[in-house]
Amino acid sequence: MKRNIVIAVVTAAALVGGGTATALAVAGDDDDTTSVTRTDDDRDDRAEDRSDDRNGDDDDGAVRAAGGGVTAAEAVTAALKHTPGTAVSAELDDGSWEVDVLAEGDTWHTVRIAPDSGKVLGAQKDDEDDAAEVRAALKGASVTAEDAAKAAAAKGTVVSVDLDDDGDDRGWEAETRASGGDERDWRVGLTTASVTADRDDD
Repeated sequence: MKRNIVIAVVTAAALVGGGTATALAVAGDDDDTTSVTRTDDDRDDRAEDRSDDRNGDDDDGAVRAAGGGVTAAEAVTAALKHTPGTAVSAELDDGSWEVDVLAEGDTWHTVRIAPDSGKVLGAQKDDEDDAAEVRAALKGASVTAEDAAKAAAAKGTVVSVDLDDDGDDRGWEAETRASGGDERDWRVGLTTASVTADRDDD
């Protein structure tokens, strides 16, 4: 009888609290009853915290991924081996390298590379319409995305390299991060691979 009363009280408390609860009643020899209540809200909070950690919401997320051993330059090489073309950008995003490749026929692809093994995790065709601008920006260029990533690596851990095809000051943009989370932006020339601090970098 006491056990039924305890379970009823726990159930009512869970409904008033707006969540669900699991009740466990244990009876001893003298019929004393102990109840334990655990709400689903607690589990949801812990799961959300773990999800935030996996998604790299902290400043060092990209650096830890880069610490897997595969550099930006190596990610570009792996992506081009899988999908031949011209690599236009490489970035650590959601725990993997994402390399944008302009393939033959002005078709864009995004190739995902594992940061710890260099294996291709997947590739998808993208709908982009700026192929002509990219090809014009790279006309006469001798420095590839891979070359730019290697050059910028002298300044720190490269977490992204991207073609800037706007205006007259065209070139590669690279971002590096230190273990403490400090970010720096760099410009890499299209013909000389010279690395200079990005003048827009604060």
